[in-house]
Amino acid sequence: MALTDIAIRTAKPKEKPYKMGDALGLFLLVQPSGGKLWRLKHRVDGREKKLSLGTYPEITLSEARRRRDGAQELIAAGKDPSREKQRAKVRATINAENSFSAIVAEFCDKRKREESWSPATSTRSEYLLSLLTVDIGRMPIREIEPADILAAVRKIEAKGNMESARRTLQLASMVSVMPSLRPACALTLPVI
Repeated sequence: MALTDIAIRTAKPKEKPYKMGDALGLFLLVQPSGGKLWRLKHRVDGREKKLSLGTYPEITLSEARRRRDGAQELIAAGKDPSREKQRAKVRATINAENSFSAIVAEFCDKRKREESWSPATSTRSEYLLSLLTVDIGRMPIREIEPADILAAVRKIEAKGNMESARRTLQLASMVSVMPSLRPACALTLPVI
């Protein structure tokens, strides 16, 4: 019998964990502590596996069913949903390491070491690039488009700092064409 929202909400913890089954391998695991966890029981290459889909109430019944359907599609395509979930986490970690802020930090460090930026130039450049990190700092460098940088630079212009805006755009352009980034990022920045 399929689960209902009322049955899930009224489920009380017991001394031991217990399952409340839905359909197609989806079930809710009710913990003795009162936590309710969505799980999907499936088989890959003849082996039984369980996939965590999240916690209730953050993941509603309808969302859990959507996630189950997505996992079923992966299984039908011959892929392991658990492995795909792990790959997504790895991709997210890599994207975080390749955020605009991380690349800016690397760029500034290289400039200080290799091109002997003076302390004043270094401080000014880091400050100007920090103005962009408010808007695009957490974005992966591959996802940043010229319009994103232009919008951030326009905010600097709106404060009347035209020269700072021009230099910030110039520095952003230099960051985006670092030799180590050429395969990963090819931004063409607009001219102000």
